[in-house]
Amino acid sequence: MSKIWVLGAGQLGAMLHYAGLPLALEVEPIDIESEQLLDIGDNDIVTAEREKWPETTATKQLEAHPNFVNKDIFSRLADRLTQKQILDDLGIATTPWCALEQSSDIQALHDKLGSKVLLKRRTGGYDGRGQHWIDQDKAEAIPEDWRDQAIAERKIPFEDEVSVVGVRNRKGEMVFYPLALNLHLDGILMGSLSPVSRVQHLQSQGEQMLGRLMEGLNYVGVMAMECFRIGDQLMVNEVAPRVHNSGHWTLAGANISQFEYHLRAIADLPIPAAVVKAPTVMINLIGTPYSEEWLEIPGAEPYWYSKEVRPGRKVGHINFCNSDISELDGSLRQLQTLLPDNYSVAIDWTCENLA
Repeated sequence: MSKIWVLGAGQLGAMLHYAGLPLALEVEPIDIESEQLLDIGDNDIVTAEREKWPETTATKQLEAHPNFVNKDIFSRLADRLTQKQILDDLGIATTPWCALEQSSDIQALHDKLGSKVLLKRRTGGYDGRGQHWIDQDKAEAIPEDWRDQAIAERKIPFEDEVSVVGVRNRKGEMVFYPLALNLHLDGILMGSLSPVSRVQHLQSQGEQMLGRLMEGLNYVGVMAMECFRIGDQLMVNEVAPRVHNSGHWTLAGANISQFEYHLRAIADLPIPAAVVKAPTVMINLIGTPYSEEWLEIPGAEPYWYSKEVRPGRKVGHINFCNSDISELDGSLRQLQTLLPDNYSVAIDWTCENLA
C-alpha cells in the first residue's frame, strides 16, 4: 500500500501517524525545516497538518508531488482574504468583513463594520496572535504596518462558539460529527464538548455550510469550520483545511477519530458514519507541565505532545468520555485541582454545559 507523507511533524502529524497503524497505513510526518531529500514513491500520497510552510528541501519535494491532496486549497484558505472571498462566493454566512488596504479610511471602516473592529493578519496568527482591535470610542487609528496585510471584521455578539468537523472522499461522500461546543479564552481554545443537546437543532445547518464548502473546493479529507452562534443562525469565523484542535474529542468519543477519517478519505478507504460513544470533553493543556496525577483521574485520557512547556503553548490535552454526567462532572472537578487557577473558568463552563 502507498505510503502517506505528512507535511509537518507537530502533534497533528503524530496523531495522524498513530491513526494509520490500525489501518495498516504507513504514515510519515516530515519536519518542515528538513533539508533531507526524501525517498518518495510515485504512488505515494502527500497531505499536510498545517496551512503554510517554508521552502526547504523536504517541503519543496512534497509540494511538487502529483499526489499532494488538496495542494491548491491550502494557500487559498490560509490567506484570510481569499478564504473570506470563497465563503462569500459560495453564499456561506461569515463574519462581515472587508480588506484592509493602503487607502482604507478609519471612519469608513467604522461606518461599514461598527465601533469595534477586529483586524486579522491575512496569513499566520493563531491562538489569539495576529489580531488587533480598533475601538472607535478610543479614537484608535489603523496601524500602518497592517495595511495590505490584514482583513477587518465586525465584532460579533455571539452566544456560543461551535465547530463543525466533517470528512469528504473522492466520490463526494461526506460524514459529519455532532457539533462541538467550544470555549476560547484570550483567543486560545481551552475546551470542547460534544455532543451537546442544546445546539443539536443546528446540526443540519452546520453540515450544509461545511458540505457546500467542501463540495465547492472538491476537497478530500477532514475539514473544520469554526462558527459563531447568533440565535438559531451559524456564522463562519474561520476554516481549517485539516484535522483540528476542536476535533480532538473524537479520539475518545467516537469509534472513528478525525485523524482516522482523514487517512481513510485520502487513501480511498471506506468512510462510514462514526458511532459517537457518549458525551465527551476535551480540555487543552496550555503552558502547564506534565503531571502523573492526571493518570489517577477516572476516565482521563491524556495526550502529551512532548513539547517544551512555554506560556500560552498547547502542550497536550485530556479527553473524558462518559455517559454518566455526574461521574464526568466529578472527573473534571478532580482535574481542576491539578491545573493552574486560570482553568477554573474553563472547568466551570464545561460542567455547566454538560447535557
